[in-house]
Order: sequence, then C-alpha cells, then structure tokens
Amino acid sequence: MRALTVLLSFASFASTCAMVATCAAPANAKQAAATPDVVFQRADFTAGTAEGTTASDGLAFGEAAGTVSYTDALGTKTWEYARWTGPEQDIGFPATELIASWTADVPPGSWLQVEARGRNAGGLTRWYSLGRWSYAEGDVLRTSVPGQSDADAKVAVDTLVAAAGKPLSGYQLRLTLYRRPGSGVVPRVRTSGVMSSNVPRRESVPVSPGGGAWGKELAVPRRSQNLHKGHYPEWNGGGEAWCSPTSTTMVMGYWGVWPSGQDTAWVDGSDPNPEVDHAARHTYDHAYGGTGNWPFNTAYAGRYGLDGFVTRLRSLTELERLISAGVPVITSQSFTKEELPGAGYGTDGHLMVVVGFTDDGDVIANDPASPSNAAVRRVYPRAAFENVWLRSSSSGGVAYVIHPRGHRLPATTPGLPANW
Repeated sequence: MRALTVLLSFASFASTCAMVATCAAPANAKQAAATPDVVFQRADFTAGTAEGTTASDGLAFGEAAGTVSYTDALGTKTWEYARWTGPEQDIGFPATELIASWTADVPPGSWLQVEARGRNAGGLTRWYSLGRWSYAEGDVLRTSVPGQSDADAKVAVDTLVAAAGKPLSGYQLRLTLYRRPGSGVVPRVRTSGVMSSNVPRRESVPVSPGGGAWGKELAVPRRSQNLHKGHYPEWNGGGEAWCSPTSTTMVMGYWGVWPSGQDTAWVDGSDPNPEVDHAARHTYDHAYGGTGNWPFNTAYAGRYGLDGFVTRLRSLTELERLISAGVPVITSQSFTKEELPGAGYGTDGHLMVVVGFTDDGDVIANDPASPSNAAVRRVYPRAAFENVWLRSSSSGGVAYVIHPRGHRLPATTPGLPANW
C-alpha cells in the first residue's frame, strides 16, 4: 500500500492556465482538462557532461572524478564518484511533477544517486535528490531523501512537485555513481528517463473507448500479498504494505526472471512464495519506511535484466496498446469500498497488475489484495477502474512498465507526446 496525496492544487491549475493561451477558464476546467499532459523522455548518455563516466553500454564508472564522505545509519564512509549531468530538456508544457526512474547494475561496494533540477520562470532550481539506490546491503541504506522543500519545489518520496504558481518548463537529470576508493567495481546505469506531467484537477474521468485488447488476457502468475501478513516487520511486515513488490514480482514472473532459489534462501522455509519477500526486502525505502517507492520497484526489476520505468498513462485505451503488445501494466490507484465494485475493500493507495480485458472491455487485474493466490484474478468494471486510477485525487494514471530489453513496446498515441 502507498498512500496517495492530491499534489495539484486549484491555485497551481490556475497559474498553469495563465501560461497556456488555450486553457479554459476555471469554471470550465473539468471539461477542458480531459487529457493530462504527460511526456516520458529517455536519457541519452552520449550527450551532456561526463565527469569520469563513459557512455558505452549504458553509463558506466570509468575513473574517479573525486571523493566524498557519506553518512547514514550504517556509519560514515568515503566513496569515490563519477558523475554525468544531462543536457537541459524542454518539457513542452508547464509541468507540475517529475518522476525519474532507472535500471542499473550496482554490484556490492557501489551505489547510485539520482538527482534532478527544474527550470521555471525564475530560472533553474537547485538540485533535488530523487533517490539513493543500492541493491546490495551493508554499503548504504537504499533511501529517498526527506526534507527537501523550498520556494520552487518539494520532493514527495520519489516525485519532484513544483510549487504552486511555479510550473516547470524544463529539467536536467544528474546521475552519480559511487564505489569504494581504489575498487575495480564498475557500477553502471543501463537506462534512465524522466516522466513529466501536469494532471488537471478533476473529480471524475470519462470512460475511454476500446483500444484493441478486448478479449485478450496475459498469463501473469498470481501472488497474494496477504499470504505474507506479519512477515519480516523490518521491511514493513507484509500484508497490505507489500502490494507494490507483490505486483512487481508477478510481472517479473510473467517474463521468467524471478529470483533464484539461492537468492531467496534467506526466507523462512515455510513461506509460500519467497520471491515476494525477496522483492519487499530489496525495494524497501529506509526513509519512507515502506516498499511503495515507485522507481525503486522498477529498479529492482532492472536488477534481473529487465527494462522498467515509471510513467503516467492517459486512459485505458493507451493501456490496451501495451496489453496488445504482450506487456502487463502495474497501476496505482486509491478508492473507497463502494467506488470499485468487486474489490471488497477501500484503500488510500494500492498497486495491482492489469493483465487483460474481457470481451466487453472490463479490466482483468491480478489484484494482490486477495486472500489467496487463486483469488488474485479479478474483473473490475471499466468505467469504475478508469475513474479511480486516473482522477487527480488518485495517482493520476501512474503505471510501471516492465519488459525485457528485446521486447519492443508499441507505438504511443499519435498526436500526443510519447509517454513510454
């Protein structure tokens, strides 16, 4: 479970309208704002400024650009670093949020920090940390960085949120690779990208037309988070807290890359699905205190060779494009018990896997908030599901897209900025 917060105020919507000549007056905002502004831009490591990094086969640590001392609960350690600063990217619309995601190979003795800064009417903001990532344990704590807030923006766990009246027209991405001084370890970022968005204030979302995947269902393995209730309290104790890693695990299983028996040997032998516990342990955000950090989940899948990123989709019509291409999609939503018929529960924030659509266009989901693996498959009414996923009081269409590097994604929606 990840609690979702309404991050877009009416004041910020009004300030955005002032910047866009075609924006309707606030009285008509609900009608005019039917489609969110979203773009996903992949990083080009051959551009920008390299400080000790090389850009062959992703972004790799080449030579140390300097050393730095870093302190967390594991102690104070000295690290040498190499850094890449991407060129400034134009967003193309006034954005209110940025989410960076990545896949990386960071062996023991190394880690990665992801930062971004935006451009608003006053110029470039300062740099904000959007995550410190490590797969191995014992070097640094995998963590988001709380307490980052100023007059330009704030960081809400993994999301850079522009201050009201200060939308972002562009951004820069900065990636810093760290390793132990004198080490031969080569940490490497394979992929990275930034999703920029402006989700309009809207209480409800109209149902979208079919997108070609009605009657198609992908054979995604089923895993229940509730089978793990009370497991490993040091990583938030299973149950409703583990919806994100359980969903990520299901998609990884679909692609045939679950962790090995050796990987999961640490899990109690009575555990029915140790791969879920393993995912929870390795997506846990030590500052947030949970496993629902969105980019940490796609980065975890990247540890097993998959490509993955966080974006926003504009409709179920768009999601159907991915299902038609054989790609299941993890979605984030919040709802009351009455708002999503068939769920039988309400939630402040929850992840599940959309695996297909019925012949009538309703959503087939592997919902980990189920009492058993056998009960995970659910069918949710199309209109209700789309509403609780896309409205501004929910996640505004947040989705994880995880797939093998060799599996091509379909074309994005014609006439709109690419969001994958």
